[in-house]
Amino acid sequence: MAANNEVGTIYPVQKIGAIAQKYNIPFLCDASQAVGKTPLNFQDWGITYLAISGHKLYAPKGIGALVVRKSKHLQPIIYGGGHQQGLRSGTLNVPGIVGLGEACKLRQLEMETDETAIATLRDQLQNLLQAAISDLVVNGDLNNRLSGNLHISIPDIPNSAIIARIRNQLAISTGAACSSGVVAPSHVLQAMNISENIIEGALRIGIGKFTTKAEIEKTSSLIISAVNEIHQLL
Repeated sequence: MAANNEVGTIYPVQKIGAIAQKYNIPFLCDASQAVGKTPLNFQDWGITYLAISGHKLYAPKGIGALVVRKSKHLQPIIYGGGHQQGLRSGTLNVPGIVGLGEACKLRQLEMETDETAIATLRDQLQNLLQAAISDLVVNGDLNNRLSGNLHISIPDIPNSAIIARIRNQLAISTGAACSSGVVAPSHVLQAMNISENIIEGALRIGIGKFTTKAEIEKTSSLIISAVNEIHQLL
């Protein structure tokens, strides 16, 4: 992964790529979370295959791309008409492809400015929550994380109790969307050796280029009110 989809940690892809190149190991980088949000250099960082998910960078849902280094052949998983130079047969999603291309173009132009503004909103939300919730924990690497990711835990308060109180007003999750429906605790947080009471209180908040300051203030107010209500019950 170029960046973690739960806690937002940005990984040292360039260093990993250099190790892979040194030992002639093909390097597949899942950049779904990172493309359009943080700089990536496919050509110079030793990446062999780069996976992109369109909706993560404001392109339409249902489109993605696999960037393949020249001379690195892959066996197709779908056979037929030999589309995409024999890599994947099937009718191409032309509107999706155009949307992904345009989104990539716009992110090149806007990324630096947007991500700075998004990080400012994230820090504002983090500060509001920390000021009101004394035992709040921020998970992940605070110095190397995606601008739009705020992963918090409120110890000894189940995240389900908070979500039940705010779900009609705020879109918030306990983990990654690709793990929705999985009741087990986050494997990411477990691998970080985080204690069980903190894992149970984990919440993932996403902030994007269309998030407003008023929404940040409303979000903090909703979460703080829910936590206070639960504390009173306990």
